[in-house]
Amino acid sequence: MGYHDANTYSAWKWLGFVSAVWVQAIAGNNYTFSNYSDAIKTLMNLTQLQLNNLSVAKDAGKVFGLLSGLASDHFPTSVILLIGALEGLLGYGVQWLVVSGKIQPLPYWQMCIFLCMGGNSSTWMNTAVLVTCMRNFRRNRGPVSGILKGYVGLSTAIFTDLSGALFSDDPAKFLIMLAVIPFAVCLTAIFFLREIPESASVATEKEEDRYFTIFNVIAVVIAVYLLAYDLIGSTNQVFSLVFTIVLLILLASSLAVPVYSFLKSWSLVGFEPDMEQQEALLKQEANSNTTAENEELPVMTVVEKIRPVIGEEHTISEMMQTWDFWLLFVSFLCGVGTGLAVINNMAQIGLALGQSNVSIFVSLISIWGFFGRIISGSVSEHFLKRGGTPRPVWNAASQILMAVGFLLMALAVPGCLYIGSIVVGICYGVRQAVTVPVASELFGLKYYGMLYNILILNFPIGSFLFSGLLAGYLYDAEATPTPGGGNTCVGSHCYRLVFIVMAIASVIGFGFDVLLTMRTKNIYANIFTSRKSSKSSTETTGQR
Repeated sequence: MGYHDANTYSAWKWLGFVSAVWVQAIAGNNYTFSNYSDAIKTLMNLTQLQLNNLSVAKDAGKVFGLLSGLASDHFPTSVILLIGALEGLLGYGVQWLVVSGKIQPLPYWQMCIFLCMGGNSSTWMNTAVLVTCMRNFRRNRGPVSGILKGYVGLSTAIFTDLSGALFSDDPAKFLIMLAVIPFAVCLTAIFFLREIPESASVATEKEEDRYFTIFNVIAVVIAVYLLAYDLIGSTNQVFSLVFTIVLLILLASSLAVPVYSFLKSWSLVGFEPDMEQQEALLKQEANSNTTAENEELPVMTVVEKIRPVIGEEHTISEMMQTWDFWLLFVSFLCGVGTGLAVINNMAQIGLALGQSNVSIFVSLISIWGFFGRIISGSVSEHFLKRGGTPRPVWNAASQILMAVGFLLMALAVPGCLYIGSIVVGICYGVRQAVTVPVASELFGLKYYGMLYNILILNFPIGSFLFSGLLAGYLYDAEATPTPGGGNTCVGSHCYRLVFIVMAIASVIGFGFDVLLTMRTKNIYANIFTSRKSSKSSTETTGQR
């Protein structure tokens, strides 16, 4: 590969990453159910239990996420994206037809199918994006995962705020956004997101570090901008239009990285380093490779010593026979299950507590979920490198904080919905960001794809237990029947017992996380030692 070719490949790789960011910015449509659930409940005359079971059907789409993982091993990225785009267009498109009154409400079981399709569409998008970007940026998997997962967290707020600004939260228009926008974005990404040969030079690695810093800054600016809009609210049509234009500009601003990279490659047309420069580049790359090899030696030595503990070669069957796996699985269930119950029921929770417009709370959960993911990933990594602090301790902290949030909502203290939305958003984000590396550190990466999908089963299971059964039954027990077959409940008593039970579940999850922290203390001490040894080896090599 020529010098100019390498720079061109780099530019296309960054253009693909920008398109991946855009896909993730619309891939959180699965979390927006509260924005249109009340319209479905009214049109179909559903009880709260029936409505919550629709949300369970939506989350059940993740059960079939394994199909996208298997397909990614046999088909190119473009095919995976196209399947997700078409499935989302059909799933949300049919829901739009029902809510908008274009067609008569479908039978309940058919609505479950289309909600499941909508939920499953995001798994195809996420798989295409994460697998491709991890392969394109093998040396920066942490920043890649953090940025892309962060945008998934922001996507709910992006959809919610755009709907509020442009369509005054009209549920039918909101659904057409969920159907059309992801379809258009995925079709665009098909042309740019692909695997690109990786350059192993030191200069490329430093360049990636700089560019990922830019992407992180842009993501934080967008999150703060969305939060400011939620707090200020839409004052008039002009203000809403300006908000929309600025948001689109911010989302498009990440294009500056590939544009700069393309300009850099074009400026090098016809330029080839002289022999002295080529020799210097080769020496630099050789030194880099030598350093990398020396870094691996102490790490491998430590890993070989602790392999039975960390479980590098554990099969799925072996993992599921350990206490550590089930502690992680159940604590994850307590965290995501209770969080989903709030997300799926936020429309009814808000109405019960006297809030006519609940979209702001949906948006707050999304934005603070973003901060929970970004901050917990960086903080847990910092303390692990600094003193070997086990990552599960941060999951434990999030569980106890979530329990406090649920108790505040159960007591219906002033501003409890604002506090609850922020707390649930942060803790829900922490659970997702921290559990992912914990699983890999305890059980290795050889069978990680299957392990991750097993953990993701907690979403439909948690949705069924906490949203479908717990919240559905207890709400219906307090609700008053309405003409036509539905029911409604107004007052703090509607969800009080639900919040108390979820607070207890969070405390149970806290106990499991504390126990897991104690059981994995030696494992993380060994990881800390291996990294410290690697750093010392690198410094010694540099002095030579």
